[in-house]
Amino acid sequence: MLYFLDANVLIDAARDYYPIDMVPEFWDWLRYQGELGVVKVCVENYEEVCEGHGALPDWLDTEDVRRELLLDRAADQTLVSRIVEQGYAADLTDDETLTLGRDPFLVSYCLSDPNAHSVVTTEVSKPSRRRANRHLPDVCATFGVACINTFELTRRLGFTTSWRRPTNTSP
Repeated sequence: MLYFLDANVLIDAARDYYPIDMVPEFWDWLRYQGELGVVKVCVENYEEVCEGHGALPDWLDTEDVRRELLLDRAADQTLVSRIVEQGYAADLTDDETLTLGRDPFLVSYCLSDPNAHSVVTTEVSKPSRRRANRHLPDVCATFGVACINTFELTRRLGFTTSWRRPTNTSP
């Protein structure tokens, strides 16, 4: 399974429960998972995080982290359009399109192989939301794309605060 991180996974972790300076193991673990090809950040979410300020954009915008975590392919624009039209609404206003942000891109990467790809987000399902206000878990469900949260990811991939990079440095 390849897990695509929503920007909020990185932002919320750095701000709330895995600050870079207090839980560096988490950030080293993410880099390692990226090296293994298990966790990736698409360019759209990378750009979203790098638009901010502070330790997280500084960490993400280093050559090593980009090489390990950044996905090296572009989104399929046909899939992005399909996700906007069928997952949100075909007649979104310009303001609503801005509200979507980069979520349709994230879903499009996973939709390219929904049996092998999953979205990771901190958003929770809110099925009553409509149009541009739909949450990622609900849009993913529309397209049969797996969607989990950060804590499920850490459980599945075995993160603990005592995690250390294996001594064999090759993934």
